[in-house]
Amino acid sequence: MVVLDCTLRDGGYYNDWNFPLEVTNQYLNAMNTAGIDIVELGLRSLINTDFKGANAYTTDSYLRTLTIPVGLKVAVMVNAAELVGEIPQDEVLKKLFPRDSQESLVDVVRIACHTHEFSKALPACNWLKKRGFIVGFNLMQIAGRTQAEIECLSHEASHYSIDALYFADSMGSMNPAQTTQIIGWLRKHWQGAIGVHTHDNMGLALSNTLQAINDGATWLDATVTGMGRGPGNARTEELVIEIAEKRCQSINLVPLMNIIRSYFQPLKNQCGWGTNPYYYLSGKYGIHPTYIQEMLSDSRFSEEDILAAISHLKSEGGAKFSFNALDAARHLYQEEPRGNWAPAALMAGREVLVLGAGSGVSAHKSAIERFIGLYKPIVIALNTQSAVMQGLIDFRVACHPVRLLADCVAHTALPQPLITPVSALPADVLAALGDKALLDFGLMVKTATFRFSETNAVLPNSLVISYALALATSGKATRILLAGFDGYGADDPRTKEMQTVFELYKDASMLDVISITPTSYNVPTISVYAMQEVE
Repeated sequence: MVVLDCTLRDGGYYNDWNFPLEVTNQYLNAMNTAGIDIVELGLRSLINTDFKGANAYTTDSYLRTLTIPVGLKVAVMVNAAELVGEIPQDEVLKKLFPRDSQESLVDVVRIACHTHEFSKALPACNWLKKRGFIVGFNLMQIAGRTQAEIECLSHEASHYSIDALYFADSMGSMNPAQTTQIIGWLRKHWQGAIGVHTHDNMGLALSNTLQAINDGATWLDATVTGMGRGPGNARTEELVIEIAEKRCQSINLVPLMNIIRSYFQPLKNQCGWGTNPYYYLSGKYGIHPTYIQEMLSDSRFSEEDILAAISHLKSEGGAKFSFNALDAARHLYQEEPRGNWAPAALMAGREVLVLGAGSGVSAHKSAIERFIGLYKPIVIALNTQSAVMQGLIDFRVACHPVRLLADCVAHTALPQPLITPVSALPADVLAALGDKALLDFGLMVKTATFRFSETNAVLPNSLVISYALALATSGKATRILLAGFDGYGADDPRTKEMQTVFELYKDASMLDVISITPTSYNVPTISVYAMQEVE
């Protein structure tokens, strides 16, 4: 068996491959004492479009700065996408590996392939073998492939002298029975070494790895504390215990546990890899874990938003990560705005009260309800805000498709008409809203812009507050009152984003915006309690 730790490669998706030199040397010593055979110290790549640390390139000059224990082999990984583009493969390989293995500190080169890249990337094996490298190929996202497809891949591999043919459970969706099945299919034509790289979405990474060993896999991947894209991988500190027992080998875990305590555990607490219910669902439904990783790192995504996005990606397909798919609102509202409902018919000459999601609404519920009863403003509730009596709310507004998906069931049960950019919404959102009464006020997103028309508006973002401000302005209201816009706290990025919205709106409109409940935003504030009698 060959145990390969790829922490500094797979873990780089959390810290931009920027591992301190001192930590890397401590890590190398820990790997050596724990019985690791190969360390994959990072990627080797020609792509240089933003800052990434040394382990994104793992150059020979960088490797020479490290203290690599004798007997510990060094690996790097190349993404097949760099080998199958317009530039001839040999030319790319010469740039990536200017030195033969005898002159380089790299012993092992692994190539990570999607199945559609595999046949075109395979000739790289011959080039690398001629130069003395040990070569592995990692087949990604294999769990969704049919028996015929996997057997075909194994047949293609059989024509090359690959040292290890890996399969990666990229979505973390496999169980031990499927692991056995895939190894059986690969064995149809491939008789060489088989490797396994498991992800821990469903908490099965170690179980799947141990099952793969039982089925004849001999190359085994793991990472320290499971550090890796999304929920991470089989944990090195657990796998080495199992392997040492199988090998009847004595290992020293003290250096590994020391570096976990001093570096990897604090970093894990900060970055948040490891399985959770969201990753479990992504594994269950074959959704790329980077979607979950990105949403968890963005405080603008609530629990409801994440669950709704998972539901959407489950039906639409989320096997390939795309920022456009995640940021659906920005992508959606790029066209010229449409709309057929003019709010001025109902709002002209009236005050508009916007109810936000903050606790200020429920905390001051009675005073807000009395104010509504006395002054009769047009009351607009954002999304499904329901702290005040339903009969006092005139309309609801929503425009972010992810949030709409999360709230569809609630909206269908609420009595108020829903103002939303009907003409631009995806079919699945409209279908989920069913027979709900919808008023179509159009929306287009354009950076740093507020522009108002009779039946639509151009906004700086797709935040529902921006949409509500535009409605009141196009509706020719006299002023806008806010309740429940408490703020998120000084360190929360949503605070700056909301404050920017209010500043842009102030520059673009003559309407006053005033909060009647406590707020941390820089907007004028009065007290709802001073407005309890009709003048």
